[in-house]
Amino acid sequence: MKSFAFYNPTRLIFGKGQLEQLKTLVPQYGKNILLVYGGGSIKRSGLYDSVTSLLQELGSNVVELAGVEPNPRLSTVHKGVDLCKNEKIDLILAVGGGSVIDCAKAIAVGAKYDGDMWDFAERKAVAKDGLPLGVVLTMAATGSEMNSGSVITNEQTMEKLGWGSAYSFPTFSILDPEFTYSLPKDQTVYGIVDMMSHVLETYFHLESNTPVQDGFCESVLRAVIEAGPKLIDDLENFELRETIMYSGTMALNGVLSMGSTGDWATHNVEHAVSAVYDIPHGGGLAILFPNWMKHSLSVDPERFKKLAVNVFGIDATGKSAEEVGLEGIEALRAFWNSIGAPSTLADYEIDNSRIEEMADKAMKFGPFGNFNKLQREDVVAIYQASL
Repeated sequence: MKSFAFYNPTRLIFGKGQLEQLKTLVPQYGKNILLVYGGGSIKRSGLYDSVTSLLQELGSNVVELAGVEPNPRLSTVHKGVDLCKNEKIDLILAVGGGSVIDCAKAIAVGAKYDGDMWDFAERKAVAKDGLPLGVVLTMAATGSEMNSGSVITNEQTMEKLGWGSAYSFPTFSILDPEFTYSLPKDQTVYGIVDMMSHVLETYFHLESNTPVQDGFCESVLRAVIEAGPKLIDDLENFELRETIMYSGTMALNGVLSMGSTGDWATHNVEHAVSAVYDIPHGGGLAILFPNWMKHSLSVDPERFKKLAVNVFGIDATGKSAEEVGLEGIEALRAFWNSIGAPSTLADYEIDNSRIEEMADKAMKFGPFGNFNKLQREDVVAIYQASL
């Protein structure tokens, strides 16, 4: 493994009934709160009432930013930044899933910056400060509740870019599995695909002597594969929601990637698709990841074999590493299909008419990928294979 420094300042508060912790956490930051949330599901579930009641008890001055999009837009970030500056916000409280949290992270650093937050996404500037950010999670998927990463869509340029900084970690995150009960089946499926993709992105690296890290990754994948199908049929099962929620956080809080650098090309390839077509991120990953795996199998067949045997139980007797690895890829595809994830771009009525445009967007910063460096022709080939 390579040398590393691990840093994660987020206070994780996990379990049933933990929303009450807001009573002690919020006053530490001030009175003026920006409450950020999405399309209204937290109102239907009753969580909005619970959160606002607690804030009222504390005497907080609450300003709301509702309607954060599933692929959060830069224009919404701009609205939040303006609210923070005009209302002298002390703490941003994001109540929702990864999109809401990603938007809130962008608002947090944008509120402490004189320019446009998009400068950070375009790598023209680095954040130097940020407002404190608290999270109440309602969807297990992105892991954004315990990392510094964020993905924002610029609807003007039709670009979807990831970015992060030391100032975009949530200060605290409250995770109660019951808050994910209202999540519909399709969103639950997308979340499962997303967290598994994060683990797979981490797993495909070029470092040696990583048995502990690889074992962690394999363990999380096996847990999700075991719990996921059961959850799809029992959406209000606390123990299953608990397992999936914890898995989503562990998949991308940095623990699994200590001492190695994962690939992360598939996420970049997918971001270009959802920038153009605005499809669900988890759906895009379900389509693209197995095709990236087939495209990359020759880089290190033994690593693909290891995944196939240790996660999917593929029998390797008398087979080459490539053969076993391919069986593992097909097993992943079969699992995602079995829980209702899409498998082709055609499932979203996407044809080959804009492949070149998507490839251009994916190549914005040049060749990418750490396990398998992708050139433009590789990206096009993966899109073609995904039709």
